[in-house]
Amino acid sequence: MKKHLNSVIIGSGSHVPKNIVKNSDFLDKEFYDASGQKLETPTDVIIEKFVAITEIEERRWVDSDLVNSDIAAIAGQKAIDDAKIDPNDLDYILVAHNFGDVKFGRSQADFMPSIAAKVKNKLDIRNGSVIPYDVIYGCPGWIEAMRMADNYIKSGLAKNILVIGSETLSRVIDPFDRDSMIFADGAGAVVLSAEYSNDKYGILSHNTISDNNEELDFLFHDGSFNKEYKPENTFMRMIGRKIYEYALKKVPDAIKLSLDHANIHLDDTSKLLIHQANGKMDEQILKRFVRLYKGKVADNYMPMTISKFGNSSVATVPTLFDLINKREFEDHEFNSGDNIIFASVGAGMTINSMVYRMK
Repeated sequence: MKKHLNSVIIGSGSHVPKNIVKNSDFLDKEFYDASGQKLETPTDVIIEKFVAITEIEERRWVDSDLVNSDIAAIAGQKAIDDAKIDPNDLDYILVAHNFGDVKFGRSQADFMPSIAAKVKNKLDIRNGSVIPYDVIYGCPGWIEAMRMADNYIKSGLAKNILVIGSETLSRVIDPFDRDSMIFADGAGAVVLSAEYSNDKYGILSHNTISDNNEELDFLFHDGSFNKEYKPENTFMRMIGRKIYEYALKKVPDAIKLSLDHANIHLDDTSKLLIHQANGKMDEQILKRFVRLYKGKVADNYMPMTISKFGNSSVATVPTLFDLINKREFEDHEFNSGDNIIFASVGAGMTINSMVYRMK
């Protein structure tokens, strides 16, 4: 019998910052609109509406002395320890992020040297054959890095790959934009390894869609809504309504494509680990996805962290996986043979999904 070459997660780790920023911490904020006008609506009402739309009650921000490569290395070390491998036996380190290292009090991104190279240094990996790469791909960056790692393994170019998603969005948000309440910090990581077996498991299929026409500027950089605040700096900006409409229209079909490629039906899947961007949006995506199969799923089919962790971009999906993998997420667990769907949507606009079978 011909053996399958499987790309398998053999270890996971994450870093969830200890600093909890509650919605009440924004009560003394002044919010402006895109035209530079101060919003007259009382801040408590703005927050109430915000919660109703996003379901975010609090988020995590990193300590002021940490940068993105620090927390990426923390999550990476945990994944390596969990995998019980020598880090010098890695072939690649892939780090998905969007803004590099941004020091506290600034919004300038630092990409040189690469975050992956910094992570390799902080992990004290001395083997020159361990190759670090950054993956800049919006919020879907970690899943895209997993697709790249799977291709490396299936083509015989690698045996062990550390794949990290890490971001400090708190450093690049405009404090005068109410959307600043969405974003958070964090890091998640896995070690993906090659295994030969008579059984097929690990990454079964993956798919990416990229629409870069009018969708290109749904997320972008611009100056502060308060024209007097740091006029030399730019901050992350998004057109929430456009993103919402795009995601509902495109994401369900994109997820189905990965299932079709794996020749798996919705009924044979256990969980959907989706990018935690907006609670209500994710719920609508799930409804539309399930509708494609005219079926139904269990109440705990799509675990959500956004209410407590906010949107930490590339870190949301790997962090969610690690918490369930370590049985640290109440009422959720993985079992042998479970088919798990991973999915994300973000800047570009890009969507990707992946089907993974637990060993």
